[in-house]
Amino acid sequence: MKFMVTWSVRPDHQKNATARFLETGAQPPSGVKMLGRWHAPGMGFVLAETDSAKALHEWTAHWLDLLQFTVTPVIEDTEAAEVMRKL
Repeated sequence: MKFMVTWSVRPDHQKNATARFLETGAQPPSGVKMLGRWHAPGMGFVLAETDSAKALHEWTAHWLDLLQFTVTPVIEDTEAAEVMRKL
């Protein structure tokens, strides 16, 4: 399953978040495949694929002291079209 993970840096934590990202690369744990990551000032997006909610939680939990997250399950156009045809 694919998830769009949106993050924003908690107020006054930009320097610490930047330092941790540069030190670790913020790579996902085993069981989560990062399909892409995009950055904007103070926020960003990750498209991730996993069958393990636990693994996705592990990844985001490591950053909760610095970032706020929204995790949204997403589907591709072809899957969405299949659903829409049934409406």
